[in-house]
Amino acid sequence: MTRRLLLSYLGVTVVVLALLEIPFGIFYAQRELDRLTAAVDRDGSVLAALYEDALEASATPDPTPAKRYAQRTGAHVVIVDIDGISVVDTNRRTRRDFSTRPEIVSALQGKRSTGIRTSHTLGTKLLYVAIPIESGGKVHGALRITLETRDIDAQISQFWWRLAAIAAVVIVTVCILGSIAARSISLPIRRLNDAARRYGQGDLDTPPPTDHGPPEVRELATSMSAMATNLALMIDEQRAFVADASHQLRTPLTAMRLRLENLQEDLNVAERNEVDFCMDEIDRLSILVKDLLQMAKADRPSAIEIQNLSEIAAQRVELWAAVADSSQVSIVLEDTDKRLMCVAVGGAVEQIIDNLLDNAIGHSPQGTSVRIHLSGGRSTGASAGGGASAGVGRAMRNDPLSTDCAEFVTLTISDQGPGLSDDDKTKALRRFWRANHSRPGSGLGLSIVDELATSSGGRIHLSDNAGGGLSVTIQLKSHRDQ
Repeated sequence: MTRRLLLSYLGVTVVVLALLEIPFGIFYAQRELDRLTAAVDRDGSVLAALYEDALEASATPDPTPAKRYAQRTGAHVVIVDIDGISVVDTNRRTRRDFSTRPEIVSALQGKRSTGIRTSHTLGTKLLYVAIPIESGGKVHGALRITLETRDIDAQISQFWWRLAAIAAVVIVTVCILGSIAARSISLPIRRLNDAARRYGQGDLDTPPPTDHGPPEVRELATSMSAMATNLALMIDEQRAFVADASHQLRTPLTAMRLRLENLQEDLNVAERNEVDFCMDEIDRLSILVKDLLQMAKADRPSAIEIQNLSEIAAQRVELWAAVADSSQVSIVLEDTDKRLMCVAVGGAVEQIIDNLLDNAIGHSPQGTSVRIHLSGGRSTGASAGGGASAGVGRAMRNDPLSTDCAEFVTLTISDQGPGLSDDDKTKALRRFWRANHSRPGSGLGLSIVDELATSSGGRIHLSDNAGGGLSVTIQLKSHRDQ
């Protein structure tokens, strides 16, 4: 924007300079030529008066006045009689015939003539003045003065160069002042753009400055700040509502399940089956309430902490071992580095692993294994993980830890289940989406993982497992002990 504003300033300046200087230069050149022509014409009239008597008497004129004038001005003076034959010539011999020269013909007819012509012999432009020599209304001869225009051309050229220098100074000044003015206008707008980009990434806590720029920009910044504040309040209220509703629903659902369990003892087989169906629905609602509560917590901004990914992964594997055994699924932790440190929101790594293990175990056939692989390296902006990729979580948020090329650690959990098609991978991170509606679950597991990874400055990546199934890779910023 600064460049466009500066170019617009320069464009207007160039147009104004052209409209002012070009006519002024043309006017100056014409005025100087007219002034020179008038001076030569006046001198010619004086010389014509000096030779009037000699030509009237048909006597031989004295060339001295003409030669003195020629020596003083550098002009060429020619005086001809009524027949157009030269009787005075300051440069050449006399008695040459000038009767065919247009300016001489015009002067012998009693008409003055002036103009500029190019002399191919001399290779220069000449100013000429032709004046009739007459007395009593009768023409006796003519006088012609020719003068090279080199001096006046040099003067005019010098004037054009002065105009060009003035234009250059004006343009440089406009560039300097225009750059300052353009920056003063574009910088607040760039800050507004940065703020809008942060808002789009979910950061509503950093409003644009409202004390810089034109009044309209400051007013817009104030409006954007108010909008961000209102949005933050609405989001907080929504999160609080989801969390409160989830908390409030857990108790009645638990009480309802206990009542149904107590009723089962006094019911027949058909009624027990009906109660079992109701209890399954209550369990599904309980899972949904739990996931909603977890999602509400994941949405809340929290402080970034340094965490030992290796230790947390080992602890979660030990915790989920019994669940995996009950499903006849094994968990294999591939940890080549016992000190993989990462930075993430407090409790996020545990929740990420729990949700991914829950999802992987639930979709793994009996007798298969769920593998957890930890590694570290350098991110170049590409998504973590390999294989056929179709689902990638949101980009890293704008935070101090986020760079285009940074140290990172990856957590990859792979199962040998049915996996997901490329189309399903693009939908898997949506809230409440489920590939198989016959399976229990709320459809919030991967959405929670995505939210936790993003809020920690990381990203999620879905790909096909080489041995069949799904691989979910979480990339988090690394922290190296100094």
